[in-house]
Amino acid sequence: MRANSLASVMSPAVNWRALECWGAGISIFLQTGALFPLLLTDADGSLSDPAKAKLRLLSLPVYAFTALALARNIPHFLIALRRDLIFPLILVLPFLSIFWSVSPSTSLRRAVGLLFTILLAYALAIRFTPRQLLMIVFATVGACILLSVVALIASPNLARMPLDGSIRGIFVHKNILGWYASIMIPVATIMLIDGTMGWRRTAFMLLAAGTFCLLMSGSMTATITTGSAFCLIGFYTILQRTHGIARILIILFSIQMLVWLLVMLHEFLVPVLEGLGKDATLTGRVPLWELVDGQIAAHPIFGFGYQAFWTEANPDAWTIWEAIQWMAPHSHNGFRDTMLSFGISGTMLFAVVLLRAVRQGAVLHCRDPHYGWLWLNVFLVMILVMNLTESMFLIQNDAIFVLFATAIIMFSLYAPVVSLSSSPLRPTFAPGATRILQIR
Repeated sequence: MRANSLASVMSPAVNWRALECWGAGISIFLQTGALFPLLLTDADGSLSDPAKAKLRLLSLPVYAFTALALARNIPHFLIALRRDLIFPLILVLPFLSIFWSVSPSTSLRRAVGLLFTILLAYALAIRFTPRQLLMIVFATVGACILLSVVALIASPNLARMPLDGSIRGIFVHKNILGWYASIMIPVATIMLIDGTMGWRRTAFMLLAAGTFCLLMSGSMTATITTGSAFCLIGFYTILQRTHGIARILIILFSIQMLVWLLVMLHEFLVPVLEGLGKDATLTGRVPLWELVDGQIAAHPIFGFGYQAFWTEANPDAWTIWEAIQWMAPHSHNGFRDTMLSFGISGTMLFAVVLLRAVRQGAVLHCRDPHYGWLWLNVFLVMILVMNLTESMFLIQNDAIFVLFATAIIMFSLYAPVVSLSSSPLRPTFAPGATRILQIR
């Protein structure tokens, strides 16, 4: 008896919850593209093929964590699939597109990467509550921002772009630093608004560091996205505090203002930029979009196959590259790239998923604001804004799309619970999976 008791005491105990938290944070960090790609870049800031091969190895521990997390929670994973039967079709589309892809091998390889990316999103959605996920993002993105500031102080040459000297921090490009700074700022702000999670001093520090990185990166997309994030924080806060006809009026007014803003941008953006002496082509995006729209019209139903258009094997891509005189890696517009990959059929399916997620997220926030839904709602919509000038939809091994997909899955997981439960959910620091099993 004593021997058995002694063996039990001396045997190493594995804290699976701590392992999940660390695994989630490390997985997100590895997929931000921070630090490691920068260390492998050449003098001109480019990545060689051997360097890209090494970077692909960084996905292996992420895939291992994903497989382990889902293997230990198969019943919860099946519940997540049943709660939203439309979103799993997004996993099927890239593999189906292989049959009409202009580069089948590229579509297949990237489809496998997207599969594990979305599976990681499922793992995060079923194992963490919204507030727990906020803490993980706060710590992970905060680490990227702080390391960028440290890199600027310790090694200014490494932390700056090789050509124009703009700040890129621990990322390979200044725009990427701007993206994560634009995420850090509203995350830190919501941490301060929440007030129940502590870490106020850290939140203030990361808010200041994120603002500094945003300004120094010079990313216009990130700046616009940050502005939209604060508008969204105000919108969702007001939406939650109103009821009945007042809430309907606020929604209608916001939609009207959004439409008006889009019309104004379409009509007057170029003249305003020209008047200010700025690049009216949005750094070459406007002529690029005109050419991309022509290619979309050439394959309107199914597109060119998942991420197959912007490959050297595609002559249509070379036509665009020769016309604009630079090798654009994508359309700089997530909606257009989705059309290039899947045509109208896949884009309409993706649009249904997005509209459903926006509605579910707003309902969850209004019915149970104390559970921490504000940041997920803000994040989801600000990524939609970001995709107007960048391409982040359905990207494999990318932290921003992982969190975007996690928000969509988490909304579909909790929406039936909140709508059918007689009393609203209350914040808890137990694993999120225990909640979703209440109503199957």
